Amino acid sequence: MRALAEMLRGVRDSRALSAKRDIAGTVAALGYQAGDAIALGDDCAAIPDGDGYLLFASEGFQDAFVRAMPWFAGYCGVMVNASDVAAMGGRPIAVVDTLWGERAESAAPVLHGLRDGARAYGIPVVGGHTNLGSMHCSLSVAILGRARRLLTSFDARPGEVLLAAIDLRGQWHDPHPFWDASSGLGARGDIGRLRAGLEVLPAIAEAGLSRAAKDISMAGILGTALMLAECSRIGITIDLEAIPRPGGAPMERWLGAFPSYGYLLTADPADADAIIARFLARGIAAAIIGACDGSRRLDVVRDGARETFWDLAREPLIGCTP
Repeated sequence: MRALAEMLRGVRDSRALSAKRDIAGTVAALGYQAGDAIALGDDCAAIPDGDGYLLFASEGFQDAFVRAMPWFAGYCGVMVNASDVAAMGGRPIAVVDTLWGERAESAAPVLHGLRDGARAYGIPVVGGHTNLGSMHCSLSVAILGRARRLLTSFDARPGEVLLAAIDLRGQWHDPHPFWDASSGLGARGDIGRLRAGLEVLPAIAEAGLSRAAKDISMAGILGTALMLAECSRIGITIDLEAIPRPGGAPMERWLGAFPSYGYLLTADPADADAIIARFLARGIAAAIIGACDGSRRLDVVRDGARETFWDLAREPLIGCTP
């Protein structure tokens, strides 16, 4: 039990999870109130439009990441935004980018990564803003998508099961926490796998098999589950050994991993097998990893030991509870 508690403490105190606390201050500064037309805390803003929803999201990348991995930063600009749209049950339409760089030579690898990501996922870059006289090098990318039927962070219910779907056919970008099952596929001519994988989420939504999902973010599996629980005002118990995991990946590192393809979904237990089968048909590992309840705690079990990772009734994380 002590080993489990110490591992969870390390995850809880990680910089990636701590950064999610910044969301609460931003939400308060914007004057968000429960009942506003667009709920904050989802992977995308869902804007009602005709018989469906427009999905709008953006991602920004820190200077250190852009400098260290410029091509991959550009590629991620498309990849992570596409994942956000899929997590909401949508399909991407287009992206725009904003790039700051010192000169054209340093900006070129970022733009090449953005180009390659757009080609791999079939999502056009349709505009943006470029400044090549800057004192720093940073990138942000915004995406527009559309959903017929939503998956949200606000619709998980007690009594549902929690599922994880993760593409394990990847590799680490050492020493970073990135588990990359995407960026090498374009060079191998296997981009169909990327696009087919993204299609699984909207198909699940449109079949009515799930109402709630989130993509696994930099906060890792537990941090993502925590945000889902907070937005839906529920509790979740997760069995760590049930989480799909690559062979040889230490548990603590895997809990902090940011996978290129990774989602959490909730569903009625009767629909779980059908959801899992859709992912397995695409070669994506999927399993029931936990259960939802009304406790408002995120509890974790492993080898007979049980620990509370976070008590949302005492300490919110992102401040987006309806």
